[in-house]
Amino acid sequence: DLQICQHRAPTCCTKKMEESYQAAVRRERTQSIQALNFELKYMIVGHITAFQEAFESLLRFAENRTSSLFETAYRPMAKEAAEPVKELFTDISLYILGAETTVESAVLRFFDSLFPLVYSRLINPGITDLSEDYTECLRLTRQDINPFGHYSKNMVTELSKSLWASRMLSRALSLGIEVINTTEHAAVSKECSRALVRMQYCPHCQGLTLIRPCVGYCLNVMRGCLASVAELDAHWRRFISTLEYLANEMAASHELEAALSGVWSSINEAILHAQLNGPQLSATVDKVCGQPKQQEGNLSSANIVPVKEVTETQTFVMAHTSLNNKRREFISYMKRSRTFYASIAERLCDGDLVMRDSSTCWNGEDVV
Repeated sequence: DLQICQHRAPTCCTKKMEESYQAAVRRERTQSIQALNFELKYMIVGHITAFQEAFESLLRFAENRTSSLFETAYRPMAKEAAEPVKELFTDISLYILGAETTVESAVLRFFDSLFPLVYSRLINPGITDLSEDYTECLRLTRQDINPFGHYSKNMVTELSKSLWASRMLSRALSLGIEVINTTEHAAVSKECSRALVRMQYCPHCQGLTLIRPCVGYCLNVMRGCLASVAELDAHWRRFISTLEYLANEMAASHELEAALSGVWSSINEAILHAQLNGPQLSATVDKVCGQPKQQEGNLSSANIVPVKEVTETQTFVMAHTSLNNKRREFISYMKRSRTFYASIAERLCDGDLVMRDSSTCWNGEDVV
């Protein structure tokens, strides 16, 4: 009553054993592909982690540098500016990780929050009434009167160019993991499981437990079983090329590191521009939002903090070097994996599965 391991000679197998063998080959095939995938998946997951750690380090550096700009140059509003600064860098981090947001919305939201502070603490430091309505009016007016000139738009442009490649690389790496996981759990067809049983376990039914499949026979069976997985080859090659392109884009002129480390400078220039145009801005704001209450008496000059360039107190060379090195190592490894799906049958038939250094092997029907 055997369905797979039919042979003229006496056999020690039963139909139930054949069913057990089919369950075994399905399990073994999954484990074999998982073992092949392990190194590739390990490298991708490792790079995602390393990339995120280096990126977070750069982000922390940029945030600290921006905070220190307010603490040293714009102290009257440093405390109130802390929250908008934190929100800006949180939004940038979420954008990189694939959240449904844009760099433009993050940057413009930051400048919307910044304008009421700049207006009431630097341009008109005598304002005492900063009600919710008046603050909201200042926020909305910012979009019309453009107090920060071209600096806010320049910041959007620079960050968008550098962060786009980082966001795409992050999404591409996640997609790579998804593809690998899907191939690990691809269903084994009935024909495939029968062919694998015939190749690996039918010799056992004749007591030939030490005989292994012939190399050519193994390749034919594995290629048949993995035909659907091998179809990924062209797509996987294009995927590797895309990773290479994105990594090069990150390392190009619009470097992530340079863009993030320059955020504080863009904000500083934007605030200086608003201060220089203070009288015109005040005239426009008074027409739109009305005149707020002013502090009586002359404003003491001691309350005005002179604007000065913030000095760099820490370096991001280590994070910068780490990100570049990780990027190069990873792309070099991924380029070597271009043929991963094209050569998967060959790799599964390598090693202990087949008989290489012997004159005899199993061809599916007999020992040859």
